Amino acid sequence: MPWDPDQYLRFAAERGLPFRHLVAAVDHLDPRIVVDLGCGPGGLTATLLERWPAAQIVGVDASEEMIVHAQRRVVSGRLVFEIGDVLTWAAPEPVDVMLANACFHWIDDHRRLFDHLLPQLTGDGVLAFQVPANHTEPSHTILGELCSSPRWSEWLDGLPTTGVREPEWYIEELSGRALEATAWQTTFFHSLKGDDSVLEWVRGTTLRPVIEWLPEDEHAGFLDEYGALLRDAYPSRDGNTIFPFKRTFICAVKRS
Repeated sequence: MPWDPDQYLRFAAERGLPFRHLVAAVDHLDPRIVVDLGCGPGGLTATLLERWPAAQIVGVDASEEMIVHAQRRVVSGRLVFEIGDVLTWAAPEPVDVMLANACFHWIDDHRRLFDHLLPQLTGDGVLAFQVPANHTEPSHTILGELCSSPRWSEWLDGLPTTGVREPEWYIEELSGRALEATAWQTTFFHSLKGDDSVLEWVRGTTLRPVIEWLPEDEHAGFLDEYGALLRDAYPSRDGNTIFPFKRTFICAVKRS
């Protein structure tokens, strides 16, 4: 699935807030190796250089387009970026802190994900991630109804999908794997500027697989219909649109 770094970065400030909340919750004073899974265009990953000045930072993303964009931020001996799928990528040595900011929701099987990632942590390693928890909000329910409607179901029925679980599930699952897990949820009320701002937001993320499945000559029609429904659900006032976005945060520390 191709990604557009420029489209994603249209709302860089808003997308950066959850990352900063996540990093602030990690209580590891002196990690040697920090990995940012699903690092995207790399700007947020680069902020980890200041957060952990003695650590080697590795950004990993499955999108070649994102990694090409991120490569401009490489710092020799401190910050590198690699193309890799989180279900198959493996660190060459144990990792002290493993972060994932809005990445895991693209993966259906989170037990399989943990099977792969957790053995790569050091004895006191930390896994910290956040995933969207807004799948009952209009941006997603409208999209699901539209994909299943008679006009679009031929190509899109069943989209969008997510592997995200409830916070209680993550606490129980990670506790059973010898990690002490903390979970919380935060709703960010983003004030987005510009016309069709919610549509532009989801074009950078949620809509990517939808557009990928649609024939090219159907793109404009689908976006017109979805955009009109979003304008009704998220009315603009004085050029600003309030877009609530709830996210689930998990911070888990491995017990030696």
